[in-house]
Amino acid sequence: MLLEICANSYQSAKNAQVAGAHRIELCQELSVGGITPSYGLLKKVVENLQIPVFVLIRPRAGNFVYSVDEFEIMKANIQICKDLGCKGIVSGVLNNDNTIDVERTKALIELSKPLSFTFHRAFDEVKNPKKTLEQLIDLGVDRVLTSGQKSTAENGLELLKELNEIANNKIVILAGGGINVDNAFKFKDAEIQEIHASASHQLSSVQDSKTVGGKSMFSMPLTYSDPLKIKAILDAI
Repeated sequence: MLLEICANSYQSAKNAQVAGAHRIELCQELSVGGITPSYGLLKKVVENLQIPVFVLIRPRAGNFVYSVDEFEIMKANIQICKDLGCKGIVSGVLNNDNTIDVERTKALIELSKPLSFTFHRAFDEVKNPKKTLEQLIDLGVDRVLTSGQKSTAENGLELLKELNEIANNKIVILAGGGINVDNAFKFKDAEIQEIHASASHQLSSVQDSKTVGGKSMFSMPLTYSDPLKIKAILDAI
């Protein structure tokens, strides 16, 4: 079984490599589900680390229906990832009715080649996941990141099993959402090939402790991928 770590910073990416994770999905702002990382972060990770880097291409928080300008930004960011030497792209586009925007998603897949392409958790918004999986197979998507359309992948395990049967080695089901050392074995037992986890630990902020009430009006809790948690998940699988 392969473990992908959702890394939200250079430190998280470095920790994932040190701990022995198989690859990372690099992003920023996990509090809103992740957005495309900055050029500076991408460059530093790719130039300084050896772990395979997949990159989240999501121009903003919110839904997965994008304007013409947003779509152009997504395409530009994919080209940057290719130029820097990243190994994979994580993205996707929906229509207003939460069906796959086949034309735009296909364009992203074609632009991403020869990099691996993961359709991200926009999949968990679609109304007919089994039909959508068939569409993604037809489009040539390499894997789909999903929690089985539940708040956690553990709760969505039954659908994940069904999707894995439909996939039949034509696409990889990458289970993600609340996966940790305590439940990782359930996905291995279900013959899911890959799992996705942030293995997060919250940092205490020195700056926050100096502000009134111990909080800054501008900061969110800082988190990083914890190497001890990553190693524990790897041991469990």
